[in-house]
Amino acid sequence: MIKQATLHDIDKLTTLFDAYRQFYHKQSDLDAAKDFLEARIENNESVIYIATNELDHFVGFVQLYPSFSSTRLKRFWVLNDLFVCKEFRGNGYSRELIEHAKQLCHATDACGMLLETSVMNEIGNNLYPSSGFQLRNDANFYEWETQPN
Repeated sequence: MIKQATLHDIDKLTTLFDAYRQFYHKQSDLDAAKDFLEARIENNESVIYIATNELDHFVGFVQLYPSFSSTRLKRFWVLNDLFVCKEFRGNGYSRELIEHAKQLCHATDACGMLLETSVMNEIGNNLYPSSGFQLRNDANFYEWETQPN
């Protein structure tokens, strides 16, 4: 089952989110993860969908951030985070989460959804094209980071 996250879900969601961050080699920090998620939900800055199994355990999530396309004159969504716990992968949860993200695009009259994944992410690089995403080769992705004080 897929449901939209609320503050009521924050503790279980935080555990999933912290595991996601560790997957990307970040230090575990449950307090900071909880604060981050609470702020996103309280301020309506993201939409988070949670996948649960038949026992109502949280097994995965997707987090989307709103953005806008000036050239298309519409909103689009950034699929920023997608994670399913290792022991539940291969059961269709990622595809269900992506389908809910697509439904959000339709419901908000968005022109589409954008995501970034590592070229080394074999699972994602197989999942996304099979879910209707197209790899763009007409743009470069650049990043600028602030330096710590």
